[in-house]
Amino acid sequence: MRVDPFAIAVPDAVLTDLRERIARTRWPHPAPGEAWSQGVEVGYLRELLAYWADGFDWRKAERELNRYQHRVATVYGTPIHFVHHRGGGDRIPLILTHGWPSTFAELLGLVDRLGDRFDLVVPSLPGYVFSQRPARVGVDRRYVAGLWHELMQGLGYQRYGACGGDFGAGVATQMALSEPERMIGIHLSTPELAPYTGPGSAPLTPQEQAYVAHVEHWEQTERGYSAVQSTRPQTLGYALNDSPAGLAAWLLDKWRSWSDSGGDLDATFGRDALLTMLTLYWVTDSITTSMRDYYDNRWHGLPIGPDDHVSVPTAMAVFANEFVPEGEVPRSWYERLYQIRRWTVFPRGGHFAAMEVPDGRAADIGEFFYGLR
Repeated sequence: MRVDPFAIAVPDAVLTDLRERIARTRWPHPAPGEAWSQGVEVGYLRELLAYWADGFDWRKAERELNRYQHRVATVYGTPIHFVHHRGGGDRIPLILTHGWPSTFAELLGLVDRLGDRFDLVVPSLPGYVFSQRPARVGVDRRYVAGLWHELMQGLGYQRYGACGGDFGAGVATQMALSEPERMIGIHLSTPELAPYTGPGSAPLTPQEQAYVAHVEHWEQTERGYSAVQSTRPQTLGYALNDSPAGLAAWLLDKWRSWSDSGGDLDATFGRDALLTMLTLYWVTDSITTSMRDYYDNRWHGLPIGPDDHVSVPTAMAVFANEFVPEGEVPRSWYERLYQIRRWTVFPRGGHFAAMEVPDGRAADIGEFFYGLR
């Protein structure tokens, strides 16, 4: 496997074009009714984009990102970007995977907190920022799990653990299902894959029934983005790839709703962190390829079946404190699919826990994997 060093270096011309596009934004009229009730509030987005164009220091953010050791590996013909941190002493190798609408940068705080005890590999999912996406359909969670196994073994690791949230949780699950002998354990921070509940499965408990009903209600008001991205990602991509305002609105709507933000994005994450994430998407033209995750997993991914069960030790860190709550998953729901060894319900933190409560998430990961030694 070929592995090359990599450094983030965005050309000045790309940043100049970004600022010019922001200046030419054609703003919609404000929505009537309560602020944010129909989506991202115009006043907030105007202020954020003004700062993005004239205040945000991308070069400072770039230097901060380049403190880490970036690499690009060619895996099955696909260039995959990742951060590689080698710890000290008797290290456990871990691969940490982000989800949508996020990037590898969300997980760098975990590198800072776990790097003295673990070897850490933090890849960008195919089609996100500096990782290319194969020019084919079917790049689902199972396919990415195969890439990650190949990546870890190409780096010299024969057994390792996996951590993830959102799509990253699904990839970690598929890694455990496909090659359990390679896996020390998996640590998940969000629900991603539903267990099999069809014919022959145990009846749902009252707690499970309440959870399923809550999720169904949540989907009626919050799942519109997924319906579009899983059917017409290319059509939506023309708008988001062309407009900084469109990109920011589409992504920040989810960062606000899915986080323990109280509705205040700036206080939760800080504008520089949010704009670092948005700039990574913008300068790499990767929003459209990232959204293909929804298309490929909906139409080409295989659902969890009655014979699927993760046999490797599993930890579930429950961060169910979203601004628009998706519900707190019952332990029994996931015991249908996983061999649960650790179950921690956190009083704070939501979908982006690695940035919201990095100390708590890092401590939970460390305690879980060192408990498996």
